[in-house]
Amino acid sequence: MTQTQQRFYATGKRKSAIARVYMKSGSGNIVVNKRSYEEYFTRPSLKMIIRQPLEITGKNGQFDLYVNVSGGGVAGQAGAVKHGISKALLEYDVQLRPILKKAGFLTRDARSKERKKYGQPGARKRFQFSKR
Repeated sequence: MTQTQQRFYATGKRKSAIARVYMKSGSGNIVVNKRSYEEYFTRPSLKMIIRQPLEITGKNGQFDLYVNVSGGGVAGQAGAVKHGISKALLEYDVQLRPILKKAGFLTRDARSKERKKYGQPGARKRFQFSKR
């Protein structure tokens, strides 16, 4: 008598970070790159960002999350994980869509670093100009 456990998968993206989120029913364990999410994300603000989708939908402590995240920095990775968790919750229950949509968790944050232009030291900054 084996019960098949349902798993939900989603990818989240932010800047150049990509998070693959695997969600199954459990006790609220969150594992990021084979480490506890508290251990992986040391800043309290980043831990809060990751918990936001679960707290807003009231599903805190109902799912075990296994996350693979790569690319970007810690803040971008946290944003990617948040996006992935939101999309995985949508796979689980479509009724959660209005809540997640209103909070803006389903929208892919398209902001990324602007490329450096030639003839200038950065994207917008110009080299010093001397009239005389």
